[in-house]
Amino acid sequence: MQKRLLMTPGPTPVPPEVLAAMAEPIIHHRTPEFKAVFTSCSNDLREVFATSQQVLMLSCSGTGAMEASISNFMSLGDTVITVNGGKFGERWGQIAHAYGLNVVEIDVEWGKSVSVEQVEAALQKHPETRGVYLQASETSTGAVHPVQSIAALCRTRPQTLCVVDGITAVGVQPVHMDEWGIDIVVSGAQKAFMLPPGLGFIACSEKAWAHAENSNLPCYYFDLRKERKNQAKGTTAYTSPVSLIVGLRRVLDRMKDLGLNGLHAHHLKLAQATRAGVQAMGLSLLADVPADSVTAVWAPDAIGAGPIVSGLNERGIKIAGGQDHLKGKIFRIGHLGWFDGKDILVTLCTLETVLLSLGHEMEIGVGAAAAAKILEAS
Repeated sequence: MQKRLLMTPGPTPVPPEVLAAMAEPIIHHRTPEFKAVFTSCSNDLREVFATSQQVLMLSCSGTGAMEASISNFMSLGDTVITVNGGKFGERWGQIAHAYGLNVVEIDVEWGKSVSVEQVEAALQKHPETRGVYLQASETSTGAVHPVQSIAALCRTRPQTLCVVDGITAVGVQPVHMDEWGIDIVVSGAQKAFMLPPGLGFIACSEKAWAHAENSNLPCYYFDLRKERKNQAKGTTAYTSPVSLIVGLRRVLDRMKDLGLNGLHAHHLKLAQATRAGVQAMGLSLLADVPADSVTAVWAPDAIGAGPIVSGLNERGIKIAGGQDHLKGKIFRIGHLGWFDGKDILVTLCTLETVLLSLGHEMEIGVGAAAAAKILEAS
């Protein structure tokens, strides 16, 4: 019998009390009982998203929320700027193309962060731009983009929305929607929200809702104006993902206990410990500006990432590999959601064992020691 540890950037582990809540007898989604749970979740999500705006809950993964952020606010032929610095930045462009938009793509080397100057130059070249779409944290590379500065560029342009994929950033690192002037933030359940997949989130500014009034793209299931009216009354337009929302109530209780600053500090420490640990083993990070949600690591050339990922998996620890052209070259360790220092130490100790078994030259224990020093610091 092997105890397994899930250390991917999504899905992430689900706490026992959340699993227990979701296993309770299901309640009907058109009852006062469910309305009370739904309304309390809706209210508390505002704090996590750092906004006074309503945070809509959708029956989908984060990609569904991404699609809704295009289909509800743009019109056929509109120009949008997308930042493609990884698999999920690429997805923005794919969704926009599917809806017949004119896509101006800023290509960023995977692992790098887009510069504010690149976005500003694209906006000056395309003043008709209706939206700038980017990731706060690019999950495929572990890189962070300068969302606050890019939002400031859009704030001075009434016709241009700043739309942020916060799927591995919300609840992990600062994404201050109102303070920074971000127009739309999307996220998903299976990341820092510690839930199984199936629940998407989207928060929209008043500027964004004004854009929605003029959008002519087709929407039905993801008609956010319809959802906004229904969810303001404590219900959803269609069948609610009841068990997930009941579980979300327990998750938000956990988050409230720490507070938003506490959540950010917790994830920062886990990220710093992970980064220090792998670097002490003689490995290099992919991202120049690394995220607090996931650490992407270059595998030694002589070994490759495949044997490392499979070696950890054989020992009961599931991590993620690279995607597309980085497949076989990097591996990724998730540390967002229900993780603590013990999970990091166990993973790093096992990583050391795997690397040594594959012929990597290093002193045993150096990675765990470097991480422990950070984890034990006040």
